[in-house]
Amino acid sequence: MPISQGKQAFPRGEYLRRLEAVKTKMSERGVDMLVVTEPANITYLSGYTALSAYVPQALLISINHEEPTFILRRMDAPAAIHQSFLSRSQIISYPEALVGQSDRDGYDAIIDHILQVDAKWIGLEENHLSAQVVGKFSNRIATARFENCSGVVTWARLIKSELEINYMREAAAIADAAVARAAQVIGPGIREADAAAEIIGVLARGTDGKAGTMVASINMCTSPRTGTGHIPWSDEIFQQGSQINLELGGVRFGYTAGIMRTLSIGEPSDRLKRIHDAEVAGLEAALAVAETGNTCHDVAQAFYATINALGFEKETRCGYAIGIDWLEPTASLQLGDYTVLQPNMTFHLMLGNWVDEDFGYVISETFRVTESSVEVLTKTPRRLFQI
Repeated sequence: MPISQGKQAFPRGEYLRRLEAVKTKMSERGVDMLVVTEPANITYLSGYTALSAYVPQALLISINHEEPTFILRRMDAPAAIHQSFLSRSQIISYPEALVGQSDRDGYDAIIDHILQVDAKWIGLEENHLSAQVVGKFSNRIATARFENCSGVVTWARLIKSELEINYMREAAAIADAAVARAAQVIGPGIREADAAAEIIGVLARGTDGKAGTMVASINMCTSPRTGTGHIPWSDEIFQQGSQINLELGGVRFGYTAGIMRTLSIGEPSDRLKRIHDAEVAGLEAALAVAETGNTCHDVAQAFYATINALGFEKETRCGYAIGIDWLEPTASLQLGDYTVLQPNMTFHLMLGNWVDEDFGYVISETFRVTESSVEVLTKTPRRLFQI
């Protein structure tokens, strides 16, 4: 029995709106076909979220056709039929014979299709492709002109629709619930892995009847590993006096809301209390200027000026655009980024501060820029969690 198309995250009209915006950008560049290979961009334009990007796949957008063509591995084609808004006829699979070979691969199937439709000016997401793959496209399609269109779809994702914002709110509620569960289960004598299992359970089950549709990475940096940012849980036991820097995210149909909080088993040190107070002040100063018409630079400047006045520094940027697949590599909350804030941009105001090799602190919020101010999507109290 053929697989059926499943319930779509968005109505067909939402995907067509996004595609028209991308096609407008293509027309401005003279591109008649865009080869989309970045997984988050494929999700954005089709609804497909299955984890199959470890082998070649591409969404081909033609300036003259309403729907894109999705070319991917045969075993993953049913997932595309089920998850995406695309008509079955627009999903083309390539055989297993192209997997794990040194001379030909799935990109050859993609190129074969492009040769059949005779595209003249082709856009590639070259930042996502190896030089070898880019060379294969240009060598095999020798009569076409090529354009690096790496940012075309990515930047289109920066301003969210109201439908996207709703999923961001739901993802934020899941993130909040996971932090609340972490505060319940972390304690002396508890194994880090067991606490992580409880947190993951919430990220999968979700909250308020809305399930998490994927589990994003969890960073659980526990003493003495608080001076770094990307360590997961271990099989070690939480000790009295330990500090835990926790980062996690809720996910709804690929849309992610991140949150960071610091926990202390027992009374936090004076040093930890001082940096917490300074970072919260900086966070609130940043949110106060995160409004339409200001820039990413303005937000960063407000944060850094505040914590510097309180005796602290932070070397890393203080945030980035967030949406599909956690990080959107577009606007960055850092000095020198003059991207103008517009309504329905969403950011992770990420204030992780790794001070020494054995000491750091984290707090963050996911927020939306509104017409007049800011909507903080994550609602967890901004406090040191003492356990």
